[in-house]
Amino acid sequence: MKNLKLKNILIAFLLIFSCSDDFVNVDSLDQNSEDFFNSEAEYQEALVAAYDGLQWTYVNVMLGEIASDNTLCGGESATDVIGFQEIDDMIHTPNNSNLRDIWNWMYGAVNRANFILEFQNKTDFPNKNSVIAQAKFLRAYYYFELVKWFGDVPFVVDKRIQFGDQFTIDRTSRDVIYKQMEDDLIFAAANLPLVQAEKGRVTKGAAQALLGKLYLHWAQPWSQPEVSGYSDNEKFAKAAIVLEDVINNGPYDLLADYSTMFENDNENNIESVFEVQYTDKEGAGFGCLQCSEGNVAVGFNGIRNYTGSTFDSGFSFNVPTQEMYDDFEDGDNRKDVAILNIVTWADQTGATYSEGFEHTGFYNRKYIARKGDLNTGDANLTNPNNYRSIRFADVLLMAAEALNRGGVSDTRALAYLNRVRTRAGLANVSFTGTNLTNAIYQERRVELVGEGHRFFDLVRTGQGTKIPGFTPNKNEIFPIPLIEIQLAGAEDRWQQNPGY
Repeated sequence: MKNLKLKNILIAFLLIFSCSDDFVNVDSLDQNSEDFFNSEAEYQEALVAAYDGLQWTYVNVMLGEIASDNTLCGGESATDVIGFQEIDDMIHTPNNSNLRDIWNWMYGAVNRANFILEFQNKTDFPNKNSVIAQAKFLRAYYYFELVKWFGDVPFVVDKRIQFGDQFTIDRTSRDVIYKQMEDDLIFAAANLPLVQAEKGRVTKGAAQALLGKLYLHWAQPWSQPEVSGYSDNEKFAKAAIVLEDVINNGPYDLLADYSTMFENDNENNIESVFEVQYTDKEGAGFGCLQCSEGNVAVGFNGIRNYTGSTFDSGFSFNVPTQEMYDDFEDGDNRKDVAILNIVTWADQTGATYSEGFEHTGFYNRKYIARKGDLNTGDANLTNPNNYRSIRFADVLLMAAEALNRGGVSDTRALAYLNRVRTRAGLANVSFTGTNLTNAIYQERRVELVGEGHRFFDLVRTGQGTKIPGFTPNKNEIFPIPLIEIQLAGAEDRWQQNPGY
C-alpha cells in the first residue's frame, strides 16, 4: 500500500474454501502460526497484510457500476471478460468467474483479519486496542462486501477458516452478520483516533461512516426486527446519530474544488474519510490480478488505443451511458469531472482513440489513467490512484437520507443535501417528505457516479427495476459460486439464492 507500507512477512494465509481446484491436496502452510504474535511489531505486520485485502476490491467497485444503470460493460468485444458482460446484462449464473473472485478475495481478506483476532489475547502491549480496532473494522468492511453481493453467507469470527472447516460451516443470516459488524464498528470507533499519523489507516470517522452506511443497508424488507433488535426507523435514527457526529465533530469538509478530487496528487484530502491506498511499486499480470498493488480498475476503465494529452490508454470497460451523462442538471460543475466526453475532448485537443464494444462516447473520468502516472510492469494493471471509498459528500448524503427516511428532521436533511449541491454550483432546493427522498437519491447518483455505489443504492431503496434486465426477487443479490458450494460439499446445506 502506498503509505501503509507493505512488509514481506513469513505468514501464509489460507485463502478460504479454495484458490484452485487443486487446493484439496495442499498441506496448510500456517501450521506454525501459533508461534507468531509475540510482539506489537508482529501484530502490526499481520495488520498490514489484512489491509492489503482492500486493494482486491477494485472489481467490486467496477461491477457496482456495471451492474447498475450508470454504465455498460464495454471492453473490446461481447466476449471480453464474459463474466462482466453477463452481469451487465443481468444474465449471470452461479458459474461466473468474476463473482467467484469477489467471493474468494473477500474471504481471503476476512481470514487475514480473523487471524489477528484469533490471537488478540496472546500478547499485551500499549497500542493493542488500536490494532484490534483496525482489524475489526477491516473484518466488517470485508463482510459488508460479501453480504451486499451474496446475502446470507458462511460466517466465522475470531478464528481462521482453515481447510476442512468449509465442510461444516453453514450460511448465516444477514441480520446476524450485520449485528456483528455493528459491534465491530462501534468498538473500532471507540478505540481509534480522529486522525492517524500514517495515511491509509482506519480512523474513528471511517468506522462511524461505515457504521452509518451499514444501518442504511440494514433497513431492508428481509430484515427481521426480532433478530436485529431494531425497527427500520430505529436503524435510520442510529445512522443519523453516528453520521451527524462525523459531520459535526470530524476533521472533514467538502473539497472546495471538485475538479481535483480524483487526481493522484490530491489523495487523502480533507474530503477523504477512508481511502484504499494503491501504489505502482508491485505489478501483476492477468493470471493474478489480486497480486497487483495498483488500482487495476483504472486501466480497465481507460480509453481504448488513446493518443493525446492528459490521459493514457486502457481497455474501455465500464463506460457511462448517454442517459447517465444527461442526468446532470445544467450548470452542474461535476458533470465533466465525473464523465469524459471523448468526442468533445478529441475535437478540442486532437486526441485519437478507438471505439470499443458498446462505445457510448463517455468514460469514467474519475478513474482513468493520467499522463505522468508512475507505473512499473503493466501500466494498465498497476495504477497508483487511490480509491476514495468513503467521501465526506457521501456522509452528508447518507445523513440526509437517514434523517429524512427515519422521520427525524427534514430540515437538517435538506441542509446537508444543499451543502453538496452548493459545491456543485447548483441552486438550493426546498423539498420535504418523499420529494426530498427522491432528491437525495438523485443527488447520490450524480455525486457518486463511477464510485461503485449505484447498484447497491438502487437495491436497498427498492429501485432495482431501473436497471435494464433486472428481475425482482432475484437480482437484488448474486448467486453463490457453484464451485464453492461443491468444494464445500454443501449442496444440501447452502441453498442457492432464489432464481439462480
